[in-house]
Amino acid sequence: MNDQDINDKAKLIAAKEDENVIDVRNLTDGQLKALGVSQMAYVKIVMINGEQVFAIHAADGTPMAVADNVKTAFAAIVQHEMVPSFVN
Repeated sequence: MNDQDINDKAKLIAAKEDENVIDVRNLTDGQLKALGVSQMAYVKIVMINGEQVFAIHAADGTPMAVADNVKTAFAAIVQHEMVPSFVN
């Protein structure tokens, strides 16, 4: 069974259980905000002018800030009452 077959089968099962099933891959900005995405941020390593820094992004990918180290990046996110996450 390939991924498409599994996905199709999962959709059929979900549809039988609840006619109001929403595919999370197709959520609108408003629906994401309702789920709390506006309170989430992620940190990833980037290179700026040949230096490794830690970029802070909103959950939707919007750049927010840059920090010298991951500890400072996470602290900044928490200070702004958001939930941090690290991505590679």
